Amino acid sequence: MSTKKETKKPAKRAASGNTYKGLSKEEIAAMKETLKERKQAANKEEAEKAALEAIAKMKEPDRSMAKRIHEIVKATAPELMPKTWYGMPAYADKDGKVICFFQAAGKFNVRYATLGFQPDAKLDEGNMWAASFALIKLTAAEEARIAALVKKAVS
Repeated sequence: MSTKKETKKPAKRAASGNTYKGLSKEEIAAMKETLKERKQAANKEEAEKAALEAIAKMKEPDRSMAKRIHEIVKATAPELMPKTWYGMPAYADKDGKVICFFQAAGKFNVRYATLGFQPDAKLDEGNMWAASFALIKLTAAEEARIAALVKKAVS
């Protein structure tokens, strides 16, 4: 009688035909942008310049909306620092945490741009609240609502 335990070998995986080819062009570009953003974060002027350059590269109507949102955020919450975040204009608190951001419709070829708020934005209303808003165009009504949201986010 043998006291030797049998060891099971792991089953061989069937070849699926899929081979890992590395990161996509878009993923590599996003990684490069993130590294660039981290370097710029230390310099407030560089960070704002990068945000304005990101806005300037946008196609219309995204560019006009992003410019106006930039003006609204700066006027409403001057304590927020403009910067880029995943290549899009964003606004961070003194600790560098992004409070809100603008995502151009052209970034993902969708029908609307997005104004989004991160978890550090103080928009809480009960158990459920909006954290992002679709934007097709800005009128005085949308601009007033954006100003109110940004003000609340930093309160």
